[in-house]
Amino acid sequence: MSTSNQPADYTPPKVWSWDAENGGEFAKINRPMSGSTHEKELPVGKHPFQLYSLATPNGVKVTVMFEELLEAGFTGAEYDAHLIRITDGDQFGSGFVDINPNSKIPALVDRSEEEPLRVFESGSILLHLAEKFGAFLPTASRERIETLNWLFWQMGSAPYLGGGFGHFYAYAPMKIEYCIDRFSMEVKRQLDVLDKQLATNRFIAGDEYTIADMAIWPWYGALVLNVVYSAAEFLDTDSYTNVMRWAREIEARPAVQRGKMVNRVWGDLSGQLAERHDASDFELRTGDKV
Repeated sequence: MSTSNQPADYTPPKVWSWDAENGGEFAKINRPMSGSTHEKELPVGKHPFQLYSLATPNGVKVTVMFEELLEAGFTGAEYDAHLIRITDGDQFGSGFVDINPNSKIPALVDRSEEEPLRVFESGSILLHLAEKFGAFLPTASRERIETLNWLFWQMGSAPYLGGGFGHFYAYAPMKIEYCIDRFSMEVKRQLDVLDKQLATNRFIAGDEYTIADMAIWPWYGALVLNVVYSAAEFLDTDSYTNVMRWAREIEARPAVQRGKMVNRVWGDLSGQLAERHDASDFELRTGDKV
């Protein structure tokens, strides 16, 4: 890898200060403080669940979960999915911060309760919905714990893929060899962990499709299918044959096909659904349904 863009020798200052112009593509929305930057109420739709999100991998986890619940016949899982444009700073509006003080998508308000519940962090939302509907989370102790093992594995591992590898490989304003090498090594180690687990299991936690698959697929499935970061060749993802087999099987599920469209506002128009307020919203421009 070329090192032509390597920075000069750098010595950290005694006290770090924020350079608002540093940070590449996301410099305008990354900042070292929390809280709202402007007043903005959030819209509220007609369904029991109000989701505020964007079709990044973390957002796709939750829309896939909702679509899988509906596919399985849980009519009480009807939801409105409102678009949060993170590059515009929507996540710093006062209404969104009230739901998620961490200002990250996705954020959910469960209005099926007597007192509305705020639920933030994608793993927490998946677990909340699984327990509420009694679906996609085994009840037997051993299988339940195995599912939660992998759910929390994803929550702890994905920052190395997204904020680590993805940032320095795809978004950073300069290519830094050390950073790319460091995070490529870790991502390949994680893919090896998954590949060995899937060598003896159809799905991540065993023979049953669970919230662990829904959490892991939008990150690692999308990576090996070259949907995120365009890094499949660089990471030689075809060599992880068990992950590839699993990723393709999950991708073919009708609910996954719908879920990955929701709150998506880039790419082919046929794969975009900026907001979802009814199942009929999936009608494509041709009149066909997904």
